[in-house]
Amino acid sequence: MTVDNFRQDDQPGATSGGQTISSGDQKFSYAANGYGAPDVSKPPVEWQGQGLSGIKYQIIGTVLQAVTMEFTHPSQIVYSHSGGMSWMSSGVQMNTNTGGGIGKMFGRMMSGSTAFVVDFHSPGEPGTICFTSDAPGKIIPILLAQGQNIIMQKDAFLAAEKSVELDIFLNQKLGAGFFGGEGFILQKFTGPGLCFAQFDGEIMEYTLQPGQRMLVHPGHVGMFEPTVSFDIQRVKGVTNMLFGGEGIFLSTLTGPGRVWLQTMPMMVLAARIGHYLPHNSGSGGEGFNIKLG
Repeated sequence: MTVDNFRQDDQPGATSGGQTISSGDQKFSYAANGYGAPDVSKPPVEWQGQGLSGIKYQIIGTVLQAVTMEFTHPSQIVYSHSGGMSWMSSGVQMNTNTGGGIGKMFGRMMSGSTAFVVDFHSPGEPGTICFTSDAPGKIIPILLAQGQNIIMQKDAFLAAEKSVELDIFLNQKLGAGFFGGEGFILQKFTGPGLCFAQFDGEIMEYTLQPGQRMLVHPGHVGMFEPTVSFDIQRVKGVTNMLFGGEGIFLSTLTGPGRVWLQTMPMMVLAARIGHYLPHNSGSGGEGFNIKLG
């Protein structure tokens, strides 16, 4: 029996005042004169805690995650890039601004973020706000101490407390900028405060000792501490370069410091999906043409 044809007035004892009725192993909740719907279980909570300002958060879900934050004091402010908010309670107010002036605006644009940022706070009453990831993956909370930095890939930023400063990080190594998969400009966050980053697929954390090096396929580098050196290295052996399937260059991460690697970069996922999409079979116009966007 589907929800569409499971009407309230079909059930013995159902009244216009609304109630809950069991049907097999499921419970259906009814509003007055409404349709029944199964009680939806809440998604699992993977992380929870609070930021420097005392704002409480929960990261929920498994594959398509979201972070919800609870405002409990008027002084608590979080910000995100333009269009980053998914939903919020009616008492939450928003203020779109340059986030530090024209220079900061251009820096964010160069690092893959939006020119403007949006501040959120709830001055009159407790409030709730939610930010969701835009691709299958993980949301990671990072609590930064005063002056502590973290370097992220472009587009990783989701939201942060107002005390966290978002800036650009220039990769000064020419080879890593061209072939490292992340470009010359990354994102740098400076504490104190709590910020949230979104990554593609699952996330793996490694702690590198001084001089210890890890070779990473371009695009899998999600985040690293500023003590880690990011560069590129040519794949050894002509046969490996031509037929190994790993390309000509690999990213190198050299310790000391922690690194976070993502298992499914969006460019890899897009390539896999594109492989199964119909393509134009030739200049004669035969085959399928799919227009996205």
